[in-house]
Amino acid sequence: MTASIQPVSTQSRQEPVTLSLVQFRETEIGDLPFVLAAERNPANSPYVTQWPLPRHQRAVEHPDERHWIVEADDQPVGYAILAGVGNPNQVLELRRLVIIQKGKGYGRASVQWLKQYAFEQQQAHRLWLDVKTLNQRAQKLYRSEGFVKEGTLRECIKTDSGYESLQIMALLAPAYQKAHPSGKGG
Repeated sequence: MTASIQPVSTQSRQEPVTLSLVQFRETEIGDLPFVLAAERNPANSPYVTQWPLPRHQRAVEHPDERHWIVEADDQPVGYAILAGVGNPNQVLELRRLVIIQKGKGYGRASVQWLKQYAFEQQQAHRLWLDVKTLNQRAQKLYRSEGFVKEGTLRECIKTDSGYESLQIMALLAPAYQKAHPSGKGG
């Protein structure tokens, strides 16, 4: 895939950035009803810990977090949150990726853009995430995009029906650079 990445300023609002099928733009407070609906969507709610509105507001406003709306054809199709921007250890966490339209390639295009942003724009050394063990579809996507399972946080999330576990997955800069020697992600 070919990317069209524009320089990103960590100090000011950024212009929308496109990678193939999707466009990323910074989330605005007015977008948060869509964000809440996306994570409560029956196709997503089993896999996403529900955040209240104030927590999303903090993520939008926090200087160490990036909260984006993912769009396709100028319509929101999901959102993403990256945490740890400015981390002195050059470690970023893909905290959330929620896509409401499944099977159209938006999730893969989003993961590719997030990797490119992390390793090329933020010069991260490590990009990591956690994913519920029951979310096999997401784990397969992350593995196909170079993420490696590092371990399991057993029964760390309490739910109405018991406890759920999380898989920790990560991608390191050398593996990303090996897969993208020209420095162009996707």
